[in-house]
Amino acid sequence: MSYRKLGRTSSQRKALLRDLTTDLIINERIITTEARAKEIRSTTDKMITLGKRGDLHARRQAAAFVRREVADVKEEDDTVVVQSALQKLFSDVAKRYEGRNGGYTRILKTSPRRGDGAPMVIIELV
Repeated sequence: MSYRKLGRTSSQRKALLRDLTTDLIINERIITTEARAKEIRSTTDKMITLGKRGDLHARRQAAAFVRREVADVKEEDDTVVVQSALQKLFSDVAKRYEGRNGGYTRILKTSPRRGDGAPMVIIELV
């Protein structure tokens, strides 16, 4: 098997990867364990590649994976504009990486987690 099981069943693992990928798209920087970060690196890169394609099929494929969460709330004139994680992926994040072919994330090691000593990292969008 070419992936980490992360001590979970397949449905739990898929939910974890979806949640962490969505959080990384929304916040652009999260702190997690090293094993989780190495796994979500590939899923995040796939989602950004779909965002760069930008067609309807890519949007539907990304919508099937990315959670429906609110990414940003802005007030323009008298209207409130709510941006979802999927909209942020296709409008903001994908535009930033137009000239880049892969390698959209960076993993920085930090100190071990207090309590169990798990290696912690910061994963962020480059």
